[in-house]
Amino acid sequence: MVEVKTIENDLDWLRKKSRLVDIDKDDIIEDIKILEEYCLNNGVFAMAAIQLGIDKRIIYIKNTDLKKVDDDDWNEAQVVINPVIVKREGLTKYWEACASCLDNMGLVLRPYKVLINYIDIKGKKHQKTFKGFSATVFSHEYDHLDGILHMDKALELKVMEAEERKEFRKTHGYEIISKDGEFLELEKKWQKK
Repeated sequence: MVEVKTIENDLDWLRKKSRLVDIDKDDIIEDIKILEEYCLNNGVFAMAAIQLGIDKRIIYIKNTDLKKVDDDDWNEAQVVINPVIVKREGLTKYWEACASCLDNMGLVLRPYKVLINYIDIKGKKHQKTFKGFSATVFSHEYDHLDGILHMDKALELKVMEAEERKEFRKTHGYEIISKDGEFLELEKKWQKK
């Protein structure tokens, strides 16, 4: 079983900008198997390849449905390779946690809607929109590809173990602030409050 890279032992690695996948040269099938195995056996929403020691721009999405947060068998199995964000709209906030950041939880502003371009495992180009909580999950993992941790963006930080976080989130859940408007402008306005 592959172990997740953590801020305690692997901060320099986690700060790396992941390299683009060359679909004609890189063998990514084994990488995706590693990502899938980790996600299926751990309580995560998704995982960026860099977190498991794979220096490639790959994101494996396990769950973006808050209603199924406690359903360990739920697996969306979305694989996004070389994603590029085209547009970000709206504003949300959520107390994010991360397998790489141990018990550090942060209140993070994210877009409500994210439009991305990416390729699949066969190199076929796609465009996809993530909305709501799925945009938060995607944005968190996308940041990992650029060496950014949720703690870097957090408005507030708390240290809580997994069970504590579950209880805390019952009263501090995912919040939609705005579904429309340019994300960066909304984020700046919110931070000035």
